[in-house]
Amino acid sequence: MSAHDDALVDEPTVRGSPLEVLRVFLMLGLTSFGGPIAHLGYFRDELVVRRKWIDEEGYADLVALCQFLPGPASSQVGFSLGVLRGNGLLGGLAAWLGFTLPSAAILFAFAVGTATFTGAASTGVVHGLKLVAVAVIAQAIWGMAKNLTPDRGRAAIALAAVAIVAFGGGALCQTGAIALGAVGGLWLCRGNPSFASATHLHFPVSRRGGAIALIAFAALLVLPPLFMVTSSHQAIVLFDAFYRSGALVFGGGGHVVLPLLQAQVVDSGLVTNESFLTGYGLAQAVPGPLFTFAAYLGTIVGPEPNGFAGASIALVAIFLPGILLVYGMLPYWDALRLRPTAQAAMRGTNAAVVGILGAALYNPVWTSAVLSSKDFALALAGFLLLTVWKTPPWTVVFLLAASGAAAHMV
Repeated sequence: MSAHDDALVDEPTVRGSPLEVLRVFLMLGLTSFGGPIAHLGYFRDELVVRRKWIDEEGYADLVALCQFLPGPASSQVGFSLGVLRGNGLLGGLAAWLGFTLPSAAILFAFAVGTATFTGAASTGVVHGLKLVAVAVIAQAIWGMAKNLTPDRGRAAIALAAVAIVAFGGGALCQTGAIALGAVGGLWLCRGNPSFASATHLHFPVSRRGGAIALIAFAALLVLPPLFMVTSSHQAIVLFDAFYRSGALVFGGGGHVVLPLLQAQVVDSGLVTNESFLTGYGLAQAVPGPLFTFAAYLGTIVGPEPNGFAGASIALVAIFLPGILLVYGMLPYWDALRLRPTAQAAMRGTNAAVVGILGAALYNPVWTSAVLSSKDFALALAGFLLLTVWKTPPWTVVFLLAASGAAAHMV
């Protein structure tokens, strides 16, 4: 071990309090627009450069871990920084609550108010929000394809994933596509390690605590379906649908959750496709993590529990697997990140995610939103605003919602 490594191991980390963590992340939750990549930029500016909670190398290492794992990458990074600064699990939960609460509250309020939002203008706004989803998903695929499928091998994995989902459909085929992507990665994506760095992570998480979190992650993935065999309690059904979606989100999270949630809540009849895409379009306009879309869905699901209880169950369930995974992996990441086999499998998995998202762009997003040449023009305008002119997503949401309302008023 070098003198540099000794310094990293022996230098004490400055700790704060969970209350400080909550206050800082509440501010970030109110101001962090633009999706997961933008969130990571906000975190770096505020917590690495300004507050110096962690150094640049450590932050890059942490981002690599959260991109490696299933779940919403920016929320996992925020949770981990809360663990570091707040001296343990309570600090991590404070970071998650502060970052998540603002957008969840906005989407919950919108879901409650949709029942009183009627008329031609409201129909147009809803349709405009569905066109926002077309533009945003197309932008996500464009960016992810450049980063996650840069060679023939990974492009082939993505194409195979599109075929599996298009010909099969449903959550089972999506899970199968992800699994086959991992196998394909072992075959096609070895070499060029991308996660190694010169620094180490030193978080206040014991190996025992990490192991308990990983066991809990697996148990919550397996046990709810077993309970549903003997009991059809709707709360368990709701928890399982959102937990399973959160557990299978690879590629950084965000937009990748759309096809998984659609398979779980729309195909099963918990939410209509129109309501699903309306809420997803609105979720582009709020700050904070896109996973808070679950609060909107949990509010409007049928049958009960819905409303506040449904929103709470859905919100906790979709974030919980990512939090358990990152908390469980913090003590083991230094060893795992250097294994070429794990890195190859993740490259294949991420390529499969691009294919799954591509299939979702067509069905249900495109088929339910683009119904005329005018719709196509509006969706294309939204895509160009996002990709060429780098317009903030909330501005695109406002413009397409207003355009949809105007078109239906004529």
